[in-house]
Amino acid sequence: MNRFKSLAYGGLAYLSNPSLPVTGTPVTLNEIQDRITQIAQFLIVISLVVAVIFIVWGGIRWMMSRGDGKKADEAKAQILHGIYGAAVILAVGVILQTVAGLVTRSFFG
Repeated sequence: MNRFKSLAYGGLAYLSNPSLPVTGTPVTLNEIQDRITQIAQFLIVISLVVAVIFIVWGGIRWMMSRGDGKKADEAKAQILHGIYGAAVILAVGVILQTVAGLVTRSFFG
């Protein structure tokens, strides 16, 4: 057992002091908050664009149904689902802005 201890501690004696691996300024909480806000806004915009494309495609399908009731109903459902999706995306945006204001204590002035 003493032989193992001498080998283990002997190996530690030869470790050199490590230098700092990185240089620069540290990341602050404000920078992290800004990045999260930018990513959230980007995702909201992209999601809204997808919802609008979904709505427009539903409108095109409705026009191309040529009186077929089943196809027209499917197209109407697609338009409604696109509107529901856009409403949910906008609600998420409002919730994120409200929570961000509460966390940063800038919501009430």
